[in-house]
Amino acid sequence: MARQEAVIVAGVGFRLGTTAEEIEALVRQALVLHGAERLDLLVTEAGKADEPGFQEAGRRLSVDVAACTAADLQSVSDKLLTRSARVLKATGLPSIAEAAALVAAGRNSRLLGPRVAAARATCALAVGDGR
Repeated sequence: MARQEAVIVAGVGFRLGTTAEEIEALVRQALVLHGAERLDLLVTEAGKADEPGFQEAGRRLSVDVAACTAADLQSVSDKLLTRSARVLKATGLPSIAEAAALVAAGRNSRLLGPRVAAARATCALAVGDGR
């Protein structure tokens, strides 16, 4: 049986109206910072997945985009490296970027490091089996 290659997922949290340029630049910064040579998926919370900047960032990065439910994000809260008081107050979740990356990376996922933050967005990378 052939071994499945691990997937690398970028989870992003962002404010409404964040541009594709801002999201793309932050994802690329996270990839360099964590030494990731490729990206397989861009993911965020379900309520923002249709935002034009997020959708366009996926196109620019040549990856599919996906969304996670609040319940999915909450299910991995014990595996997060950082927490945001602002995000917790606004959403009831301690992190969007890290949690989304972990959920989408699948079983046995792990963060490559803490999230990277910019003025209007955060990005975290996770690796996992994609299932």
